[in-house]
Amino acid sequence: MLAINDLNQFYGGSHILWDVAMTVPRGSCTVLMGRNGMGKTTLLRCIMGLTPVASGGIAWEDKPLLGRPASDRARMRIGYVPQGREIFSQLTVEENLRTGLGARHDGAKKVPEHIYQLFPVLRDMANRRGGDLSGGQQQQLAIGRALVTDPTLLLLDEPTEGIQPNIVHEIGDVIMRLNREQGLTVLLVEQKLPIARRVGTELRILENGRLVVSGAIDALTDEVVQQHLTV
Repeated sequence: MLAINDLNQFYGGSHILWDVAMTVPRGSCTVLMGRNGMGKTTLLRCIMGLTPVASGGIAWEDKPLLGRPASDRARMRIGYVPQGREIFSQLTVEENLRTGLGARHDGAKKVPEHIYQLFPVLRDMANRRGGDLSGGQQQQLAIGRALVTDPTLLLLDEPTEGIQPNIVHEIGDVIMRLNREQGLTVLLVEQKLPIARRVGTELRILENGRLVVSGAIDALTDEVVQQHLTV
């Protein structure tokens, strides 16, 4: 289980996260929602060790994370797909995937076959530069690179943003397969209601840096959408 306790975070003089306390149950696909600028990306970056925390605690499988660099968290089998993908545009698809091997706990030196089974396009384009791929293909590459690290917790920051509908559906299929069939715990930042309701098992909503909704995905009712998500 991922446990976040009374987490506070600041950017300069701005208080971004306010006493956030929430859990991501093991084996769940927990969808983190909220309007733009509510602290969702900041929270993921705090979990991954990319943004400093002012106070509070974060633990994965009862192991405290604060004070550990992002590289250590990756070796603790936490995978991260940032908003905007952040692939290496000048490296080939295979080279991008291989960058994840250094974080593996088992020392494997080869990209696992199941990555190509999940995303066949990555095999087809293994020798293409990452920057030459379409947006949807780059997103699949970013997810594949995170999966190469062999995570037990996967953080996904808006993986369907700016992606064509058919690829959105494929990414949803992959998330469900990883979560339902392989037991991967997922924390997913997502704005699209259909995919949130389709893939999610748990719901958390941030508003002005505070946790305002926590429950099963069934809590994502039209009333909750109107109150906390509609712009």
